[in-house]
Amino acid sequence: MAGGQTAKVPRKVYEQELLRLQTELVRLQEWVRAQGARLVVVFEGRDAAGKGGTIKRVTEHLNPRVARIAALPTPTERERTQWYFQRYVAQLPAAGEIVLFDRSWYNRAGVEHVMGFCTKEEHQRFLHQCPIFERMLVEDGILLRKYWFSVSDTEQQERFRKRLEDPLRRWKLSPMDLESITHWEAYSRAKDDMMVHTDIPEAPWYVVESDDKRRARLNMIAHLLDSVPYHGVPEPSVELPQRPPSTGYERPPRDLQTYVPDHAARL
Repeated sequence: MAGGQTAKVPRKVYEQELLRLQTELVRLQEWVRAQGARLVVVFEGRDAAGKGGTIKRVTEHLNPRVARIAALPTPTERERTQWYFQRYVAQLPAAGEIVLFDRSWYNRAGVEHVMGFCTKEEHQRFLHQCPIFERMLVEDGILLRKYWFSVSDTEQQERFRKRLEDPLRRWKLSPMDLESITHWEAYSRAKDDMMVHTDIPEAPWYVVESDDKRRARLNMIAHLLDSVPYHGVPEPSVELPQRPPSTGYERPPRDLQTYVPDHAARL
């Protein structure tokens, strides 16, 4: 495994530490809301690198009104005529919000470039403008974190195979995923070129070794928490009110409403 990691994190250890980190993520969320902070987290990497699973664990216990996922579809004809970053700007957080980009503006540096969905000129313009764009975000006070999930070719192939055999995950295996197998080196060169141009002091890239999904999730979440200067905020004092005495209300007869059949009773 890359980075000298050999042993997978035991499930019990993983679950205990994940719960602890998720509890801290809730504290981070409350700090973001109370301080009016704006947090953007970019998740990038090869197909089947573990981005989606990590995002699920990050957001599992968070308030969807505070933390939301931006996973944009293929641009429309109108969006293709806009400034490239324009549709991503619309997804940026307002005060007190967290946005997690499940792939981001870096599509242009990866799949669009490798698969020929953009011109060489558009690709070069992106590499020039992206650091400027990200510096503008940081200068305006946005907390920007960028994570690249690094998976080996053998592990990626194995995950593709499992997706193909699992009816619950087969939808994750798109034709574009299969194309990535035959363009491994092209994607590697594109990623290296992207890193050279966009790994800037104001918004550096953080690489997450992800052959071990459990380790990757713990490492990424722990790093995110360590990188943000959050602190606990006072919780409002909440008490359950006393139920008022009955005023004679009676529920309507059951036969006047349509109930969901008790499927569980047949198990």
